[in-house]
Amino acid sequence: MNSIRPLTERLAVCSWSLLPEGPEHLVRLLEQVELFRVQLALDPLHEAPVAWRLTREILAINGVEVVSGMFTTVGEDYSTLESIRRTGGLVPDQHWEENWRRVQTVRDIARRLHIRLVTFHAGFLPEDSADPAYQRLFDRVSRVADCFGEAGIGLAFETGQETAETLAEFLTRLNRPHVGVNFDPANMLLYDKGDPVEAVRVLAPWIRQCHLKDARRTRVPGTWGEEVVLGTGEVDWPAFFRALEEIGFDGPLCIEREAGGQRVEDIRAAREFVERLVRAG
Repeated sequence: MNSIRPLTERLAVCSWSLLPEGPEHLVRLLEQVELFRVQLALDPLHEAPVAWRLTREILAINGVEVVSGMFTTVGEDYSTLESIRRTGGLVPDQHWEENWRRVQTVRDIARRLHIRLVTFHAGFLPEDSADPAYQRLFDRVSRVADCFGEAGIGLAFETGQETAETLAEFLTRLNRPHVGVNFDPANMLLYDKGDPVEAVRVLAPWIRQCHLKDARRTRVPGTWGEEVVLGTGEVDWPAFFRALEEIGFDGPLCIEREAGGQRVEDIRAAREFVERLVRAG
């Protein structure tokens, strides 16, 4: 399987998948999965500043490349699809002011660490652009986008909480060149929002980074699908990687695992699965 750059040279790990307690612990975990590129969760750096105080120095000394950052918003509840629809991203009015302060804090951390791309869940985008909630979310996203843009930092939305077409329409209307998509094929299945391979083609102009995560689509509409170890779910990985190659995507591919009790083993299995695909290609 050919690529602009070999897939294995672009593999990284989402730091939060490894549940590290600090930068030294993160380095040890990266050694176990044998990957030294990382998408770094930025929330711990301001929520636990003592534990993460020397992050930049420790990662640099150990040859760890930070390919991007990530932050979460206040009060997110992923227990059900309905709860995350209400509480996710920038949607909740009661958390907006706190989220705005968090955005500025994370922006400053990313700037200090020389991180050029930060990703987050913006929240469920209303399907109808005439919905008053659409304009309210649009205004908040615009403000966040400009906050990062003024610092020279790219911003990318996670996929999955709406169809690719709805997200493409929102991004077209937003019209911020530094704003794009962190494409997660598993989220398309978990939220039951369409075919991931087709979604790649719809969102091609905006894809800045991908999460490599696998899932099985729900059999009960309105409920979660199931996240599973990479290569054991319903994502058609050969077709997915071919689609990325067709659109000329050359960015980071970050392995993410948010379920299960053996994260190191699962992430190693994911890396080995991608390496086997490359050899077979």
